[in-house]
Amino acid sequence: MMRETVFSWGRTTASDSDVQALPSRFDRLPLPVDGQTMLPFGNGRSYGDSCLNPGGILLSTRYLDHFMAFDAATGVLRCEAGVLLSDLLKLTVPQGWFVPVTPGTRFVTVGGAIANDVHGKNHLTHGTFGRHVRVLLLRRSDGMLLQCSPRENTEWFEATIGGLGLTGVVLWAEIQLRQIASPWVEEQTERFANLDEFFALCKASATTHEYTVAWIDCSGGAHRVGRGLFTRANHAAAGAYPGRDSHAPASRKMPFTPPFSLVNRLSVSAFNALHYHRVGRNEPGHLTHCDTFFYPLDHILQWHRMYGPKGFYQYQCAVPPDDAPRILSALLTEIGRSRAASFLGVLKQFGTLASPGLLSFPRPGFTLAIDFPNAGPELHALFERLDAIVMGAGGRLYPAKDGRMSGACFRAGFPQWERLTPYIDPAFSSGFWRRVTTG
Repeated sequence: MMRETVFSWGRTTASDSDVQALPSRFDRLPLPVDGQTMLPFGNGRSYGDSCLNPGGILLSTRYLDHFMAFDAATGVLRCEAGVLLSDLLKLTVPQGWFVPVTPGTRFVTVGGAIANDVHGKNHLTHGTFGRHVRVLLLRRSDGMLLQCSPRENTEWFEATIGGLGLTGVVLWAEIQLRQIASPWVEEQTERFANLDEFFALCKASATTHEYTVAWIDCSGGAHRVGRGLFTRANHAAAGAYPGRDSHAPASRKMPFTPPFSLVNRLSVSAFNALHYHRVGRNEPGHLTHCDTFFYPLDHILQWHRMYGPKGFYQYQCAVPPDDAPRILSALLTEIGRSRAASFLGVLKQFGTLASPGLLSFPRPGFTLAIDFPNAGPELHALFERLDAIVMGAGGRLYPAKDGRMSGACFRAGFPQWERLTPYIDPAFSSGFWRRVTTG
């Protein structure tokens, strides 16, 4: 066990923790001493402190990276919790299977996808990742093993899906994959000038396309509020071929952390203007490799370094469908008025498929996610104003992306949070959980 300084992806919070690797799913968990607590740690792709445990133990699951079974006829896969989605896809895509729900990066572990009950661009049709978990094995600090599913130890299953790693260590999981005919996605992108046009595109695409997502311009100016690019897509049919190299593009690496953020008002304003005008209305569809469509930022390894040594925050909220145009307009207007720099703004629709987890983030309505370079008190003041809009609308913030929301904000957004308490392992905790349940 080694004391290390561990960062999450946003690099705004550091955790001095004792890091203990779990070498095998057959081993018992270490016994904490001197009142320390433990927390599973996958690949550290949560943006805030939900994956950190300052002063405690982080149980690294990256050695739990074995595939246990895969039925290529049915698409049922069983693997250990430390397997990355990237490695899972290397195995399954050539055999005609894809993850049913994926976040915007393939460099997350299966255990992390379960702990955060991640969502993707197809929430309308497929819901969250947890809906496709058939069974999982949970190890508690006292050595107890619990096999959990929608039919067995159901309450533990619901607590662990979206349970932020607090119920114990997921050792392995069995997942139902979705069948695909090729590694290509047929996508079409269209420009919209305002939120009314965005909502019209959502309605028109809901029954024709599995995947929908919008990039939204958050660079300020009254004429820019609510404009963006709407993308809709389906997996391509068998035999689809783009007429060019059929491999996914090679990844490049951000080689160093610059002394200051490369994301600023000047660079963002120029980028957003160019990006918005790169397509017109009624653009024809085209084939895109699934790696590029689902994981565009993964092609720039260590891309978070562009935000400089102070890191960045992502603000992601979910708001209910009632009065969504007004709520989203208020949020985007407040961001534009603040002149906070962001070129990564994503707007998606959530459907009505219920998430299985007690603390799962998605809810019917819309989710807005925006990255901001860490600008200190000025940015936090903006977050407070956004919180007031979201909470006033009965919305919530995403724990996996959060590094600063107040306890009152969390408890208002997740009024069922106390139902998780009986299932939390008494030896487990996190910086996030302590912050939002005691503050």
